[in-house]
Amino acid sequence: MKAIRFLLPVIMLVMAGQVNAVMLQDEAPDFTLENLAGGNMRLEEYRGQVVLINFWASWCGPCRQEMPILDRLHHRYVDTGFAVLGINVEGEADPAQEIVDRTNVTFPILIDDGQKVSEMYDLEAMPSTVVVDRDGVVRYIHRGYKPGDEAKYVEVVKQLIRE
Repeated sequence: MKAIRFLLPVIMLVMAGQVNAVMLQDEAPDFTLENLAGGNMRLEEYRGQVVLINFWASWCGPCRQEMPILDRLHHRYVDTGFAVLGINVEGEADPAQEIVDRTNVTFPILIDDGQKVSEMYDLEAMPSTVVVDRDGVVRYIHRGYKPGDEAKYVEVVKQLIRE
């Protein structure tokens, strides 16, 4: 009987597709993706830094609105052990490059070909932002974007940089 009480919630999570969902305090799933410059980048290479991972798409208006704000955040804190990684979920470099050219962002843009990383992070909204601490632990998750949300990003990033 105890086994059934234990297994029932697990079965319900599996059926809901939430067993692999990235949650706060989880270790951030590692990934390697190609960047727009043609090289590969791996999340593990950023261990020791605070990393803001932003999942976005060229067709997403809030994503395009948020990108210059993230670029300013990137420039403001890059010298403190902070990095922004933009992950385009469309799997094609051309639409991503067009938006990067239009917005003049300078942080690395990675292409999620096949949406494998998007699935690993269980995306539910565009854009989605995940902040990972220096030890590779997920410390903040935000879905969507509306003006003003960046204030919370700054608060979280500053706190993690001080840790």
